[in-house]
Amino acid sequence: MLAASAEWARFDIQANAIGPGYITTDMNAALLQDAAFDAWVKNSNPAQRWGQPEELAGTAVYLASSASNYVNGQIIYVDGGWLAVL
Repeated sequence: MLAASAEWARFDIQANAIGPGYITTDMNAALLQDAAFDAWVKNSNPAQRWGQPEELAGTAVYLASSASNYVNGQIIYVDGGWLAVL
């Protein structure tokens, strides 16, 4: 992503990413059913919960909008504060 952000910036193309935390989805339903893992996620995260898919939408809209025109080569983490406590 960093190489793409540097190479494409002169064409007004930005390369950014969303770094999601633990988000509830059908794919990880087994993890949600695992009481020990569920407790670990909740206890390890400052938000003390799993994220919801719709909570990624605001960041996606921001990155797709002109409000982020000068944002390039970034990963925006939507993780309930997970990285803040590592």
